[in-house]
Amino acid sequence: MKAVILAAGKGTRMRELTNELPKPMLRVQGRPILEHIVAGLVGAGVHEIFMVTGFRAEVIERHFADGAKWGARIAFGRQIVLDGTGKAAEPAKDFIGSSPFLLTYGDILVRPETYARMIQRFRGGDLSGVITVTRGEDVTKGGVNLFDKEFCLTRLIEKPSQAQIEQLRQEGWLRDDDPVWYNAGIYLFTPSLFGFIAKLEKSPRGEYELTDAVSAWVAAGHRLGGLEIEGRWVDVRDPEVLARLERES
Repeated sequence: MKAVILAAGKGTRMRELTNELPKPMLRVQGRPILEHIVAGLVGAGVHEIFMVTGFRAEVIERHFADGAKWGARIAFGRQIVLDGTGKAAEPAKDFIGSSPFLLTYGDILVRPETYARMIQRFRGGDLSGVITVTRGEDVTKGGVNLFDKEFCLTRLIEKPSQAQIEQLRQEGWLRDDDPVWYNAGIYLFTPSLFGFIAKLEKSPRGEYELTDAVSAWVAAGHRLGGLEIEGRWVDVRDPEVLARLERES
């Protein structure tokens, strides 16, 4: 098992905090967000990690070096053109080889045991991967996930409008007594996903969307098991979230 961390963005919503630092290097409880993620991955037995860098890449690369300090082997690749999440993992393709891999955005914090639970879910069933979800978030700002009775993904809709959500309710996809599952942004994939990433076309937003590749992958017959995040899930999206995390320390 390997891991890919997407850490190429600047994080413009952080305003002046990311003038010199990429967002994943902002500190939470005394250490960079990325260090929390790496520690969780290593704790789950994942010691080979690839970081996709971009804005101020040298800051991340200099800090982590070869990863030995964290008990890992860390390699880097740069996303030169920031044109969406869909192509962001491609620099890691050769590093991944034939191994299944965890994929996480570099600004999402969860309990460390989440990664081990994902691996357990993957190995416990006939699955091509795992998608994590959480409840209680505004799916119009992320993505809504729909599952079958075995909690395997059937549909994934990126940033649905309120009209789309209402249509899903009318069609019976969403029911008032069931959770609305928000895409939590941490995945486990087998390398066959890269074939679908290679075929991506830009979305109406003008970006390559990872969720489009995932949807095509599922439509082709790959089973993607769902896993609800237990405990903390934080998208460190803006200074207010960062300040709240510091108050909680």
